Order: sequence, then C-alpha cells, then structure tokens
Amino acid sequence: MNASKSVTNDKPDLSKAEVLIEALPYFQRYAGRTFVVKYGGHAMGDAKAARDFAEDIVLLKAVGINPVVVHGGGPQIGDMLARLGVESTFVDGLRVTDQATMKIAEMVLSGAINKELVGWLANAGGKAIGLSGKDGGLVTARKLTRTTRDPESAIESIVDLGFVGEPAEVDTSVIDTAVAAGMIPVIAPIAAGEDGETYNINADTMAGAIAAALGAARLFLLTDVAGVLDGDKNLLSELTPSDIAKLREEGTISGGMVPKLETCVSTVEAGCEAAVILDGRVGHAMLLEFFTARGAGTLVRA
Repeated sequence: MNASKSVTNDKPDLSKAEVLIEALPYFQRYAGRTFVVKYGGHAMGDAKAARDFAEDIVLLKAVGINPVVVHGGGPQIGDMLARLGVESTFVDGLRVTDQATMKIAEMVLSGAINKELVGWLANAGGKAIGLSGKDGGLVTARKLTRTTRDPESAIESIVDLGFVGEPAEVDTSVIDTAVAAGMIPVIAPIAAGEDGETYNINADTMAGAIAAALGAARLFLLTDVAGVLDGDKNLLSELTPSDIAKLREEGTISGGMVPKLETCVSTVEAGCEAAVILDGRVGHAMLLEFFTARGAGTLVRA
C-alpha cells in the first residue's frame, strides 16, 4: 500500500507541459517580432508587481521576441514635486509643466525610474539599456496644446500646458542597434523639440508612436484597470475602432480611458497588429493575455 502511494506521489505534474504546449504556436508566430510595452500606474510602486513585470519581459526576450519598454511615472513626479513644495495643475489629465517642473520630471523619469527598471530587468537575468527620447534622436517632440470650453459662454480658448509635448518624429535607429546587441530598451517619455527645449510626453502616447514606427506586433498598455468595461461593468475582451467610437458616443467610456483608447486606435491604424489594455497589478497579466487562449484585458484590432 505504501509503495503504491509512493508511485502516485511521484507522478509528474503535466499541467506545466500543457501550458508550454498551449504557448508554442504563439512563440513560433512572433519569434523575431517586436512588442512595445508601456509600464505605468501604481503597479510601478509595488516590488512584487515590478518583479513579475521584469520576469515577463525577460521571458519574452528569451523566447525570441524583442520587447521594448516605455515607462511612465506620474505619481512619482507628483511625490517629488510635493516634497519640494511645487504645486501642480492639470488640464484633461495632463500636468501643466513649467521649466522648474520639467527639470524635476526629467530627473525622476530619465533618472530614478528608468534606472530602477533597468535594475529590475538585470535582476531577472536580462540585459537592459536605459534611454529617453533624447538619445540617438529617438523622438523629436512638438509642443502640445489643448483647448477648453467655457460651460456658460461655450467659448473655446487655448490652454498653454508649458513643456508638455507629443511625438512629431520617431527615428528607431538607436532601438534597432540596442535590440541587435541583445539588449532590452527601456525608454523614458522625455524628448527634445526642434526648438531645443525639453518636453514631457504622455507615456501612452510615446509608446504608441514608437510601436507604430517599429511596426510592432503588439502594443501593451499596462495600467490600473482590468480593461474596457461595458455598461454592466463586464470586461470587453476585443474591440475595433468603430466599436470604440460607438462606446464613446454612448458615454460608456470616458475619463482617462479615452486617451488610452485613442492611442490604441491610432497605433493599430498605423500598422501595429493589435493593442491591449490590461491590468498591470495582476501578476503576469501580459503573459496570460498573449500566450494563452483565454487572454486578459481588452484587445483592439484595426
């Protein structure tokens, strides 16, 4: 009886092999392709989430996919500004950025956060290189402007956001060089404009522009929500640009989800195969989305 029990306990766990077999077609299809991953939200401040994220990125590199990471850092910039006694104002979710704020943002994004992520990837066994849009002329920025409408008079006026920019041109040469050398590029959303000034760019927008320029197979936007929800708070697993336009007209999507979906639509319409919004707080959510039939988050296709 004891011998029989011992044999039962010694049976191999086949579930791990089944997971690998399920992932095999995805490994084969996307070997040599590029995934652009925007990492941001409050998951950035969680050590376990950062460790899981780094392991996911290193695994992608190990199976022949070329990951490119673009990171945000809004909460960290806010913390540093508060420590230094600098007040912030926002317009449509964008921080109005004067010259002093811009210097702090560059210090936090290109310095502290960028090098911390490079360190996490190194700890996971990867070989990463920290960059910003300034390096190798990767991104040339232009000043971003917004308009606001007075609710009483309905008169529109232009809001000066200061040193907030958007990508005007993307030259992927420095990324191509890093990838060819076996490295994982980690990019801070800071870029210089043709006017010589430094601009802070929304990380989602930066990631979308880089994904389009690289002809990436996937753009992943890791954020603080499960994905796009319908009116009954159920997750919508797949959307097209026309679906998104309809949901926006109905008011089902609003607030911070709107610019994320605008980035997804512009990226897939520029040639990226698909863009995905998923919850970066969930362990290994990116791998679940891509390497299993079940998926996670909301996928947008053209």
